[in-house]
Amino acid sequence: MKDNPVAHSLGHAVLVLLYVTLVASIMNHGSVWFGQKDTAFTPILVLMLFVLSAAITSALVLGRPVLMYFDGQKKEALKFFGYTVGWMFALTVVVFAVMVASK
Repeated sequence: MKDNPVAHSLGHAVLVLLYVTLVASIMNHGSVWFGQKDTAFTPILVLMLFVLSAAITSALVLGRPVLMYFDGQKKEALKFFGYTVGWMFALTVVVFAVMVASK
């Protein structure tokens, strides 16, 4: 069965959206879950979450295209990357539209 790069890239973009939603939820409810007072661990936690987020999202957006590129599938890699970024743009527009509609 042939892999559908458009659908596969949509899956990657949706996973990025779900991960960002999870992180936003943690940040939104952090003061309730962890308390109002900042400690020495607060900046450590924020920076670790930032680095983890960069690693996860970059793996989802760039991981497959980089592997494809090094396997000699240069055009396909660039297309896959473009599809993923395009889907992320579309999902961002949808989130903005939901925000505006719920105002």
